[in-house]
Amino acid sequence: MKPVVHVVSFLALGGVALGSLLSPLAPPRAEPNPPVPVQVAASSRPAVPATLTLRWSVPEPQLVGARVQRPLLHRSVTLPLRAQDVLAARQQGNLTGLRRDLDRAYARIEARVPRDIRFRRTAQGWVGEAVTGWTLDRRAADGAVLNTLGAGQDDARLPVKLRAPARSVRWAQAQGLQHVATGTSSVAGSPEFRVHNIRVGAARLQGTWLAAGATFNFNALVGPVAARTGFRPGYVVTGRTLALEDGGGLCQVSTTVFRAALRSGVPITERHAHSYQVGYYGDPGQDAAVYAPSKNLRWRNDFRSVVLVQTEWDVAREQLSVHLFARPDGRRVQLAPVQVRGVVAAPAPTYMVDPAMAPDEVRRVDMPAPGAQARVVRQVLWPGGTRRTDVIRSSYRAWGGVFAVAPGDPRARR
Repeated sequence: MKPVVHVVSFLALGGVALGSLLSPLAPPRAEPNPPVPVQVAASSRPAVPATLTLRWSVPEPQLVGARVQRPLLHRSVTLPLRAQDVLAARQQGNLTGLRRDLDRAYARIEARVPRDIRFRRTAQGWVGEAVTGWTLDRRAADGAVLNTLGAGQDDARLPVKLRAPARSVRWAQAQGLQHVATGTSSVAGSPEFRVHNIRVGAARLQGTWLAAGATFNFNALVGPVAARTGFRPGYVVTGRTLALEDGGGLCQVSTTVFRAALRSGVPITERHAHSYQVGYYGDPGQDAAVYAPSKNLRWRNDFRSVVLVQTEWDVAREQLSVHLFARPDGRRVQLAPVQVRGVVAAPAPTYMVDPAMAPDEVRRVDMPAPGAQARVVRQVLWPGGTRRTDVIRSSYRAWGGVFAVAPGDPRARR
């Protein structure tokens, strides 16, 4: 009997080895190790950030007592990013798509200009702070941005250089500048126009530098007092009545400056008392009236250094302050209590016409005050025994105050 031969199609079996079919009794061959799945490597290209933060850190010197400290200021600005702009920066070193936003950020940094030293009052004492200007190396800044984006990061450090002001913290340290005196006055109860004029006038004096031996000239520093220069109309004393003029309330500023000068011991070369005692100023004898060009406030800097004048407005306390800074010379200033004599009772009030008043409307615009003679004695003493005695005299007439009334009111003076 002939053996039966089974012919199996190789193709039908999908390519199974022919030898294994013809030798069914042969021992099975070991299966090769199963193939290991190929791991496709992640792209080496870094992710595209959605924003770019530009950062810079610079020292901002401070004068604390007689020592200079250099705390760091940390600043930043964040820009939005588009994927195509980031890819262009990486592949071609091209910042064209980011140019506008970068230039705007750079301009903001370089807009910071130097400012001379100012002093700030803290719980620990006065701290001197200047403002340094900032200059940016734009080419190096662009390089920092390209390196940051090329590394797939979103935080670039910018190379910012400092420009010191003319009167820097170190300059002030060399000058030996310290706080030497403060004058204060209350503005409580002032109408809005008066507050406005006080703030405008005080701002004109803020940051005034007075050389050694130079004279402080209030009217010259404030400049023209008019609506075109920022002042508003208000009631001022003219002779024996009140009138509506631009700058009403400016004497609050001159009074506060006078008080600072008085306490610093500098020579007062021109000062005028008000015609009558003004309720805002408290005790008599320490006020200073100004009315250009006839009345001014002047004092001379007799320190052996420059004097810095600073003004401060305290909203919560409704108080104006004037601070003086110089190199102390050891002087001591003693103010005796004000001496008041010849007190005369206030007369009946004055009524003046205000065209803006409605019929039968009455408004008090100034308080009554008694007449008096006031005398303030100041002693200035230096190490070694040098002494100067100054006597500031004031003569106030009795004042009945003023009411504003409508036109035609029979009580108004004609």
